[in-house]
Amino acid sequence: MEVIPAIDLRGGKCVRLYQGDYARETVYSDDPLDTAMRWVDMGASKLHIVDLDGARDGMPANLNAVERIATAVEVPLHLGGGIRDMGTARAAIDAGVNRVMLGTAAVEDAELIRSLLNEFGAESVIVSVDAKDGTVALRGWTEGSDTLATDLVADMAAQGVLRFLYTDISRDGTLTEPNFDGVSALVNQGDIRLIAAGGISSVAHLERLAEIGAEAAVVGRAIYTGDIDLREAIETIG
Repeated sequence: MEVIPAIDLRGGKCVRLYQGDYARETVYSDDPLDTAMRWVDMGASKLHIVDLDGARDGMPANLNAVERIATAVEVPLHLGGGIRDMGTARAAIDAGVNRVMLGTAAVEDAELIRSLLNEFGAESVIVSVDAKDGTVALRGWTEGSDTLATDLVADMAAQGVLRFLYTDISRDGTLTEPNFDGVSALVNQGDIRLIAAGGISSVAHLERLAEIGAEAAVVGRAIYTGDIDLREAIETIG
């Protein structure tokens, strides 16, 4: 299982939110590029980048920072946040992103997902399943929906989506523990590849996610606070 460090961008800075709450933000660095290079130096094989401004407002606002990172590092980048049309997805790919992540669009615009799969291929698309109490949240987690996480995965897998990012919003940024039952339920839905996120705060959590069958795990706050040593985690789990 891969351990992927998270870089959340807001106003050009590297931040973390508590349970996705924009009013509960901690700034960890004014230089996302420096942070990205630090994680790569510690062994990261991929970087998970979220444009929080884009997720909330519907249009990426930190592509310049993403492009700087893509130019400086030699590992693949995943980018989500405000990618809700083909032009924005192309701009992200052109900026050096390897995989685009879509959440709101997956719920509201299935045709866009099909178009992305046709143009870029299944390896370049990740559907983000951001859930609270089993239902999917939209627009940077600021709006709810009636869509069940399990239904979204089933519908998108039927369209040809191969890879999903599952985040339990109530766990994200809390340093508690992942929603192992939620991860297991999605892993067992069929022939999909699942990236788990939210609440990961120890190497033991990573080991359990690997046992459940997650393809990868995104680690955020825990590597910024030092609760998890990224290099140790990669060497132990990888």
